[in-house]
Amino acid sequence: MRLRHIEVIQAILQTGHLGTAAEWLQLPVADVDTILKDAEQQLGFMLFASVRGRLQATRETLELQGGIARLYETLDPLQRLASSLKHHHAPPLRALCTPPLANQLLPQSIAVLRRRFQDTPCTLSSHPTRDIVKSLLLHEADIGLSLHDPEHPQIQGIALGQGKLQLLAPHGWLKPRQKYITLQELAGQSMIGLEGQDPLSSLLDSKLQALRPLPVVQTRVQTYQMMRSLVEAGEGLAIVDPFTATGAREAGLDACPLSPPIIVTLYALTLKDSTTSPALKALLEIVTEKTESLLSL
Repeated sequence: MRLRHIEVIQAILQTGHLGTAAEWLQLPVADVDTILKDAEQQLGFMLFASVRGRLQATRETLELQGGIARLYETLDPLQRLASSLKHHHAPPLRALCTPPLANQLLPQSIAVLRRRFQDTPCTLSSHPTRDIVKSLLLHEADIGLSLHDPEHPQIQGIALGQGKLQLLAPHGWLKPRQKYITLQELAGQSMIGLEGQDPLSSLLDSKLQALRPLPVVQTRVQTYQMMRSLVEAGEGLAIVDPFTATGAREAGLDACPLSPPIIVTLYALTLKDSTTSPALKALLEIVTEKTESLLSL
């Protein structure tokens, strides 16, 4: 199939009418009909059947629909790049981060960056570290922010700042002006666990398993943000990253670091030997400043 065939199939899937599809594609109806028939001839099967005045996709077309959707997803970044070139904009800056950094750190940093680089489009999304690595290797992203250095041979991890794991508790649970809490004080407490392969979670679980009596973990979730929400709902205590703790403290929850401290490092992940654009260099500086500011609260 040629790309023109796919455009016509997609237009008919969306509209259900040859004429409406032609208007959408800004082509004469006869041309759309010719392209559709050519596609059917090449494929060797009928793509649409007329049912009560509408063109209904055949079983074969429905099976093709998923692949067509994936193709359009891969074309979107190319279209955005072409649009930026047309308007003489700088290439887009594609930034990824893990969920704990998606609520405050990255959005606030991008907002500052956009005021300095007004012609630089930005895309943001949140993914686990393993998916950030895949996107960087496939050149689908320019930078990733994570609390874990994947130590991949093709990925460079730059430390931008450090904080400490924190206990999160309902308002009033900690003593006034309490500066830290020991792990032993969590023995027998009802706690919320973190599911998955997070390296910090694995380290913490090993320490909690050594406590007697064991903490009671009835609920496990996949993100620190969900842990915060469950603490707010009265489900128990949680140990979270410093960025989640900062936002939770501002919302009224109690938070304090563990003692002895468990250090958390923020890493900027980029491809080794990749070119650092002025916008990317500025973003690294802004994130470093924002990290220091957030973790000093």
